[in-house]
Amino acid sequence: MPPMGGPRRQSFLTEEEKKNRPKVTKGLLKRIFSYLKPYWKQMLVVMTAIVVSSVLNLMPSVLTGKIIDEGLVGRNMQKLVFFIVLSLIVTLGANLIGVLESYMNTWIAQHITYDMRNRMYLHLQKMPHRFFTSNNQGDIITRMTSDISGVQQIITNTLTSILSNSITLIAALIVMFQQSWVMALVGIVVIPLFIIPTRSAGKTRWSITTESQACSDEINGILNETMSVSGQLLVKLFGMERSEYLKYEEANSRMVKLNIRESMAGRWFRVALSTFSGIGPMLLYLAGGILMMQSDSSLTVGDITVLVALLGKMYGPVNQLLNIQVDWIRSMAMFTRIFEYYDMPVEIASPADAVVPAEPAKGEVQFKNVGFYYEKDRQILSDINFSLESGKCIAVVGPSGSGKSTLVNLIPRLWDVTAGTVSFDNVDVRQLDLAYLRKNIGIVSQETYLFNGTIRQNLLYAKPDATEEELIDACKKANIYDFIEGQETGLDTVVGNRGLKLSGGEKQRISIARVLLKDPALMIFDEATSALDSISEQKIQDAIEPLIASRTSILIAHRLSTILAADEILVINNGIIAERGTHSELIAMDGVYAQLYETQFCRTDSNRSESFEYTEGEK
Repeated sequence: MPPMGGPRRQSFLTEEEKKNRPKVTKGLLKRIFSYLKPYWKQMLVVMTAIVVSSVLNLMPSVLTGKIIDEGLVGRNMQKLVFFIVLSLIVTLGANLIGVLESYMNTWIAQHITYDMRNRMYLHLQKMPHRFFTSNNQGDIITRMTSDISGVQQIITNTLTSILSNSITLIAALIVMFQQSWVMALVGIVVIPLFIIPTRSAGKTRWSITTESQACSDEINGILNETMSVSGQLLVKLFGMERSEYLKYEEANSRMVKLNIRESMAGRWFRVALSTFSGIGPMLLYLAGGILMMQSDSSLTVGDITVLVALLGKMYGPVNQLLNIQVDWIRSMAMFTRIFEYYDMPVEIASPADAVVPAEPAKGEVQFKNVGFYYEKDRQILSDINFSLESGKCIAVVGPSGSGKSTLVNLIPRLWDVTAGTVSFDNVDVRQLDLAYLRKNIGIVSQETYLFNGTIRQNLLYAKPDATEEELIDACKKANIYDFIEGQETGLDTVVGNRGLKLSGGEKQRISIARVLLKDPALMIFDEATSALDSISEQKIQDAIEPLIASRTSILIAHRLSTILAADEILVINNGIIAERGTHSELIAMDGVYAQLYETQFCRTDSNRSESFEYTEGEK
């Protein structure tokens, strides 16, 4: 008999799915089945188990006829017991084989998704910075999780469903036609009575479920926005508690109504299905009775019972096979989405004959006629030329959006130049081994990122085998050790998600210590103090100044004292080096730098000096 529950899954294609239906090619199918190839032996076991269990699952229905005709009607106790025991043995055997099939199927699916996740993660690690700045993070995570997890469902459900349902249906039809071809035809005509209400109710419930999901997303959005720390603060400051409550109440009311509609739609479906479930067997009993009484005396009560039982066995396979096209299209769409990511080219990688210098890196940098754009119609840098010698320091200044950060990101190849060359120790960075290049460059950025762990774990990210003494030394140089020593758990203090348990200055100094553990030949400070208060900035400044005095370094800074420590200042404006020289030389030019000095550097230093003095006075 058909299941009494409502449809659990959408058994039809949405308009969006129809519109974006993937093109199934021989190459696509070959590529999909290539993931099954390493597990062909296990797949053979699964297929054999499916065939055997499908046939055995039909045997109890056939044996029911024997139990009735030869046991009950024939009043033969020996045969009655024999067929009952045989039916139990067959049922047990089918179930045990089903367990084996399920285990092997799950094992194969898990190993295939394991392979795909590893490959996807490795491939995404090789993607350029451009990929992560231009793609939605949620979409990237979805490909890694939901899409690849869906592959498991394809293997455990779609592929095996086609095989098991086909075998069950064919075997059931053969047995039914052997029993009575007339009754078999009646049974085939009855099957649509089960399928029509299922598909109709499925569309209705899916429509309501889609509305419910949208409403649920709206409610979750309200909760996420207003129940967060920042959201609650905003609500309270603007006195919007009542407004937000009414918004939540309205969405919640809609959700209740939708849930009631969904529940009742399933109830009416079950009523219709239960009615049709009774009609089918009744028609078979009627047709069987007519045949037994008028034309086919060989047809027995047991035969009719077998046919009714087999009709119930056929419902599930027929319904699922009718939905195979939908499952197949969705499966192909899922694989297509995954393969889209696999096929993304690795734009920035080490060349096959990558250079790995034997001598220690000096950190010398040379830009020669460098040009760069993110999009061809929007040039960011043009004809950039400068050299940085070992042990020297260059400061890069300029208006916001002038290309300062882009310029330094070209050195570790977060982006590749679109014109000219960037050299590191007189070797084009594109010819160097990428791991070697990035190992010898340390960047302290304005936006510090710390993993949700301890200070120790964040520091060890730079050098996993660092000793306790090295950790402490790095922290002292970064002017953060006093803070760490004052914590109850010291280096094992948990920093929280993205370091939220620490202040901006504390996070920044930990990031400097992390870079110092890396011991790079070139250090780049990308506006490392721009978002900090004067006291935090001074502590970071005290940490940075000894470093730039002893290491090759590049500074992107807005603080005058930092810029004055540089051997040369480059002024970037509209993507070009507009001016270059020392502070006094640039002031004398009375150009872009002089304007920046008057409007930004001088005012910023004055304000911070006053702020610092005021704080000191309070203390």
